[in-house]
Amino acid sequence: MGVFSWHTNDTDEPIMNMFSGRGGQTIYMKDNKGNVWKETNYEGYGEFGGKDFYELLAEMSGQESCRGEGIDLFFDNDKPFFAPNLVTDPNWKWRDVKPRAHEGQGQWWDDEDE
Repeated sequence: MGVFSWHTNDTDEPIMNMFSGRGGQTIYMKDNKGNVWKETNYEGYGEFGGKDFYELLAEMSGQESCRGEGIDLFFDNDKPFFAPNLVTDPNWKWRDVKPRAHEGQGQWWDDEDE
């Protein structure tokens, strides 16, 4: 299983995982139907509040509820898809903007994050 992380949609801050020593922020994952998953201790594997980011991305985009399908969609720039929003504000309204990948994988800072 790979380590994944993103920048939040609302603050553009990286989502640091619990093993980085800088985690601990509460992250809300929101879909386009109003569902919300709350994560208080992100482990770094793409799961927020018991729901996998890439499985949800595949579901939202009308694909099989499959993690591999969601990963393929996220990284294939030629196929349109809907992505979950990852935010710190529980009142955030979902927008059709995918969260930006965090190159440091939630473990270390990107050069631009420093």
